[in-house]
Amino acid sequence: MKLTTNNQPVLRSSTATEGGQPTTAPAGRNSLLVLTGPTAVGKTDIAVRTASMADAEIISADSIQIYRGLDIGSAKPTEEERMGIPHHLIDVADPCDTFSVARYKDMAEAVIQDIWKRGKQAILTGGTGLYISAVIDGFSFPEDSDDPSIRSALEEEADREGLAALHNRLEAVDPESASRIHPNDRRRIIRALEVYKITGEPLSHFKRRGNEQPRFGAVIVVLTMPRALLYSRIEARVDALIETGLVDEVRHLMSGECAGNSLAMQGLGYKEIAAYIEGRYSLEEAIETLKRDTRRYAKRQLTWWRRDPRVHWLDVCEYDNKEAIARQIMDWWSL
Repeated sequence: MKLTTNNQPVLRSSTATEGGQPTTAPAGRNSLLVLTGPTAVGKTDIAVRTASMADAEIISADSIQIYRGLDIGSAKPTEEERMGIPHHLIDVADPCDTFSVARYKDMAEAVIQDIWKRGKQAILTGGTGLYISAVIDGFSFPEDSDDPSIRSALEEEADREGLAALHNRLEAVDPESASRIHPNDRRRIIRALEVYKITGEPLSHFKRRGNEQPRFGAVIVVLTMPRALLYSRIEARVDALIETGLVDEVRHLMSGECAGNSLAMQGLGYKEIAAYIEGRYSLEEAIETLKRDTRRYAKRQLTWWRRDPRVHWLDVCEYDNKEAIARQIMDWWSL
């Protein structure tokens, strides 16, 4: 059985602080397990199996699962799928909320510390790389960096000039952020430009201004599988979401008073189906667009971690079953 790791050193049992006092993970484990990877690779099931072995609780790192009512499109784990393992940071915001990375970081840190205080292990799992990096690398975010008038002006520019023009502008002032943000990711392009206009500094500058030592030591495991198989699973997953009732879920959300302007409805799976409901796509076109966008998103999820020397890469197809995968993760976590 092949073990896929890059043999790079992993951060060990760093401490976090609360009120100036160190808070550490229970003895015998590295302080935090991060389990991530592209959509449809099987993170949820493997995280639950690993948590069962480790007496751990799970913290979701998914930028859509935080919203109440966005269940089908976010593939939110059901109670049955959670298998009795406590899951945190799911259903913590209304679709109307503007939920920032900084807010997620603060909430996740509080949950991790509470889990440790109760003598449990903590597993941070999900596919939103920015959320995970904010927690484990201690990103520092600018205060008072929200300005609705600037954001509104940027929204109007995007409508008038197109996203490509705004992405080009971002590339000129913050090439690092531009390389990370997809040219079609309207929300993050506008957010990055908003921060630059308010502070005079690029967003990437604040993300590099973390603690000299990461706030949480972590073992980072990225699940992978051959691309053809992953893309096949993505297509099957989208078909299953439609069959389960994604169209009705989006229609219900769109009937709410704030759905049209909410960040939640810009998420993958929601904006494509909303376009169908608004008559801009046929259902077949919406489904094909969603499959295409999900494949592209999966590629970006892998790219996010590719340059991180801490990562253990784990091809799930090289193991006999999911229990074997969980045992390998436990071995890395116990080093």
